[in-house]
Amino acid sequence: MKSVTRGKNSPAVKVTNISKHGLWLITRSDELFVSFNEFPCFQNASVSKIMNIEWSNADYLYWPDLDVDLAVESIRRFPLVSKELSLAKRPRQRAKAKIVSE
Repeated sequence: MKSVTRGKNSPAVKVTNISKHGLWLITRSDELFVSFNEFPCFQNASVSKIMNIEWSNADYLYWPDLDVDLAVESIRRFPLVSKELSLAKRPRQRAKAKIVSE
């Protein structure tokens, strides 16, 4: 009996998570976050349409059900990065009173 080599037929790209903020993709070399703020074409799309993704060539991902062709580099320009500010360096904000006339 022959055993099957695992991972040989795995897809080149796969949607791993969808949240209210965006979707996560995993490729053979990267994990990418696609923000709904930066790419609103995905925000109201159904899960099945988002999950149907193809690696069209080395630089582009394609969602045929949405007719969206997206360069991988454009996703990399908008990464989800945490910027930590220490309390000492954080600028102080003062609330301004707003006078409302009737």
